[in-house]
Amino acid sequence: MSLAVKINDAIKQAMLAKEKDRLAALRDIKSKLLLEATSGGGGDVSDEVAVKICLKLHKQRIETYDLYVTQGRDDLAADELFQAKVIEEYLPKMLSEEEIQQEVINVIREIGAEGPQQMGKVMGILTSKLAGKADGKVIAQLVKGALTN
Repeated sequence: MSLAVKINDAIKQAMLAKEKDRLAALRDIKSKLLLEATSGGGGDVSDEVAVKICLKLHKQRIETYDLYVTQGRDDLAADELFQAKVIEEYLPKMLSEEEIQQEVINVIREIGAEGPQQMGKVMGILTSKLAGKADGKVIAQLVKGALTN
């Protein structure tokens, strides 16, 4: 079952259960998926693209949540956090820092990278390999640490 179908089913369930907040988050995902489908001309959105869209939406919600918390708007922050948690349900399981570190070490060994000047090469491989499973900032931090030691 594709991610788009899962989202549609969840929208139906949220409508039947009259869960307004959950419905709003799911409809936002669906609208972004529809935009992507119509802009590409293909009509369908692959699961890989759908996950990227969900990751982007999740990141936006978390950033907005942090902004609201710093501004003391706890009412709005709670809404953003709830929507982020709903979106999170449709994301793949994120890797732990230890798992990412192991992938970094494996890639560095594979290509024989020896210094910070090869960070771009290592990052290119890792970002495609760990797409949707790890945050790019965490990957970059671990690669930088591994190559400078």
